[in-house]
Amino acid sequence: MQRCPTAIAEIVKLVPKRHGDERGWFMESYNRRTLQGLGIDACFVQDNQSLSRPTGTVRGLHFQTPPFAQAKLVGVLAGAILDVVVDIRRGSPSFGRHVAVELTAAEGELLYVPEGFAHGFATLEPDSRIFYKVTNYYSREHDRGIGWNDPALGIDWRVAAGAATLSEKDRAWPTLAESPTYFEFA
Repeated sequence: MQRCPTAIAEIVKLVPKRHGDERGWFMESYNRRTLQGLGIDACFVQDNQSLSRPTGTVRGLHFQTPPFAQAKLVGVLAGAILDVVVDIRRGSPSFGRHVAVELTAAEGELLYVPEGFAHGFATLEPDSRIFYKVTNYYSREHDRGIGWNDPALGIDWRVAAGAATLSEKDRAWPTLAESPTYFEFA
């Protein structure tokens, strides 16, 4: 597995090695020892999947607050997404900045998202199926988000604002400036 840096050091793109032949290919999408060797020492406790039928579906920007904060390992099983991560750690040199990475089933890339970051994605192909491993269990009481279209974040989702397919919950999140402080940069 190859570790690829991003504009925010804590966000890591991973490219697993595929072993192929005339039948297709095999790849290890998760190996704790391999990730530890790459500097990611996360203990995942839950696996999630989502299917987004229309292109232009936006899910996010989500996070959970302590003590149920989650790190995530995100990948695509079918289709393609623009995966977006925003630093929400007050006092961080990269507070309010984001990383946007295209992840595809065809290439098998993964993105590691640590605690203290809001995460979301936009589907670039129809019937995109996403999986993500998380380091803490889901807690409705600790589920939060920030507005996907917060103008201060300057995210190009590759989806026209009026064309995005969103849940009511994702339409209602506050901007980052309107959000309380949930994470402090140490």
